[in-house]
Amino acid sequence: FAPSRISLSMLAATCKLPSRAPKQARATTASRARLAPRSTTTPPPRTLTTHLAANGETTPHAHTRDRRAAKRQQNDQGGVPTSSTALSASKHAVVAAAAAEKPSLTPIKLVPAAASIALGLAIRFLLPIPAGVTGQAWSLLSIFVGTIAGIVLNPLPVGAWSMCSVTLALVTKTLTFQQAFSAFTLDVVWLIVSVFFIARAFVKTGLGNRVGFMFARFFGKTTLGLGYALTAAEAIVAPGLPSTAARHGGVMLPVILSLSKACGSDPAKGTEKKMGAYLIQNSLQCCNLTSGIFLTGAAQNLLCARLAEAAGAVGITFGSWLLASCVPGFLALVLTPYVLFKIYPPEVTETPDAPTMAAAKLEEMGPATSGEKITLGVVASLLFLWIFGPGLLGVSAPVTALLGLSALLCSGVISWQDCLQEKGAWDTLLWFSALVGMSAQLETFGIISWLANNVSTMLAGASMSWPMAFTVLHVAYFAIHYLFAS
Repeated sequence: FAPSRISLSMLAATCKLPSRAPKQARATTASRARLAPRSTTTPPPRTLTTHLAANGETTPHAHTRDRRAAKRQQNDQGGVPTSSTALSASKHAVVAAAAAEKPSLTPIKLVPAAASIALGLAIRFLLPIPAGVTGQAWSLLSIFVGTIAGIVLNPLPVGAWSMCSVTLALVTKTLTFQQAFSAFTLDVVWLIVSVFFIARAFVKTGLGNRVGFMFARFFGKTTLGLGYALTAAEAIVAPGLPSTAARHGGVMLPVILSLSKACGSDPAKGTEKKMGAYLIQNSLQCCNLTSGIFLTGAAQNLLCARLAEAAGAVGITFGSWLLASCVPGFLALVLTPYVLFKIYPPEVTETPDAPTMAAAKLEEMGPATSGEKITLGVVASLLFLWIFGPGLLGVSAPVTALLGLSALLCSGVISWQDCLQEKGAWDTLLWFSALVGMSAQLETFGIISWLANNVSTMLAGASMSWPMAFTVLHVAYFAIHYLFAS
């Protein structure tokens, strides 16, 4: 459409018709015409051509002829294309760009979707409804199991599949609208969303990179020492970064790549086994540990805590979680780099250039910015309030997270546009709320208690001691991880 607009503007510029005179001026002109003697000669009709000629301007046709002549002259001389040629080319470019940007459809994957739906239908219509369970509760269980199956098989993204499941529960009148979306008002949901927004400050300000390079500068003279340094840096930022993708993709990975290439370990050159492969593997394993040590180390921890509270567990806070996880967690965190160093050894064990490179990176970053200082102060305050706030001040963890987010927004460290671009937070809000909402209604309908009684009866019937049952549950929990992509 751009060439058409340009052509119209050119025509408008060529045809400069006189604007209408004010009413008073027209009246004066008419009165003078009545007083003046009439001419016996009939004036020629005033047309657009005569008007333009009287003003020394060319007509549109003349203008077109001049452009065509100039075009022929330049083509004969091998000159550049005229403006009309350029406009035609731009028109074709616009059309080609529009065709290239035509969105492609990404429909649902039929086979995974059919398998998930079939599983839910089988539970609802093929299995008999147990005694003491209502038809509404059994329908919700079938929808919930189909939802979990879809999350595993991935016919759609997790958030999209969860919303389809909630819609199905509404259409079948299994849940009311208030029941289906009741979880959106839960404090744990907004705790997760707020922590996702706070984590963006680590990446935006570069604070996470600075922490990593600082540890590498002081403890990175050997590959093993570098592994411990990066592990310590990751453990420090983990409580404020619940997304493992953001923590490792946005913070730790750039640090590891920079240090590895400085020491001659580059996958593009086939030298990744020198040091980089060990550091990446160490970071992967320690990520699992730090995600479990801190309640806010991973979003799924908060989901587990919420489900445990729905099943009867109370008093799960940041401090109580850390108290339970610190001994096995930190012990494993200390042993992992060394054990991995033995079973997956790097080719280079001495890294004298790593501290120099880290120092150069820190010098390149310059002194800590005000954004980094504010982020550090906010995160330190959050950790203090998460540990001591509930007992000393009566401030819950979700309120603490909202206070930290408000401080970052008011100080300008992050903007609301940054929050809107945090897709992981909004996606988690949708699927997390959908799953928690359905699981809460399962508890309300009595499904959770029915399942718990049956499982405990089976374990008791197997004459299984509690250490054995504890081991079986942990093995099952470990094996289930291979079924879930999220």
